[in-house]
Amino acid sequence: MDILFYKVALIIYLLSTVGYITSLLVRRVLAARVATWFLFTAFTIHSVSLVLCSIKTGHSPVIGFHETLSFFAWVMTATYLALQLKTKTRVLGAFVSPVVFLLVIVASIRLGGDVSLPTVLQGSLVPPHVILSVTGEALFVLASCAGMMYLIQENFIKNKKVKSFSRLLPSLRDLDKINHLCLLWGFPLLTMGILVGAIWARTAWGSHWQWDPKQVWTLLAWTSYAILLHQRLAIGWKGHKAAFLSIGVFSFLLVSFIIASMFFTTVHSFI
Repeated sequence: MDILFYKVALIIYLLSTVGYITSLLVRRVLAARVATWFLFTAFTIHSVSLVLCSIKTGHSPVIGFHETLSFFAWVMTATYLALQLKTKTRVLGAFVSPVVFLLVIVASIRLGGDVSLPTVLQGSLVPPHVILSVTGEALFVLASCAGMMYLIQENFIKNKKVKSFSRLLPSLRDLDKINHLCLLWGFPLLTMGILVGAIWARTAWGSHWQWDPKQVWTLLAWTSYAILLHQRLAIGWKGHKAAFLSIGVFSFLLVSFIIASMFFTTVHSFI
């Protein structure tokens, strides 16, 4: 039953993505509003799927690579929808929804596959470690999406092309607010995830630190976002500079993660 709900959610995520892209092509906010309702519906069905999956397998649905991608997409959607309550950024969904849909597609590859857990993943600290870390990282992705749209809209304004998009694009203030909030909440969540993971690593491997490629990547991510958040809070960076750097930091870390996963041996090979 969880697979059926997942497939239905996937189809509605696709409809949402089409709706958001259509809103940009026809330059109508109404299409984005309809797409937001599709996204909310997909999120609700996806939530049911995660609950049913957890009941069926008897463990948290965030264990393993594909399950984690599904949860990543769920967190991105939940956060984006929650931000709609405070900001008028429906069209930002044109950046968020395609990413979510792609993640859900990739996560669907192993639908109905083996659900048995390796011994190392059966500890009680594994779910909170993954949930906190993935939630923090998902917020960083949203910060980058907001930053990307910020730069696009800023370019329209500078080149006086904003008139035809004036009713469509979110305000620079709202986009900067989303960037700020995602960094502000994402960083402590990632920090807690790392701390829980360190305790778990001590239990599983006898040491808090293994110099594992993915541990090094996580430390690099944590340090980069710590600097970025410090610059926003202490130095007052915002707007263009914050948007540009959030995109740059995320792009660099994404490339680093891919390289670490493809070319280095890691004790996180089960993820």
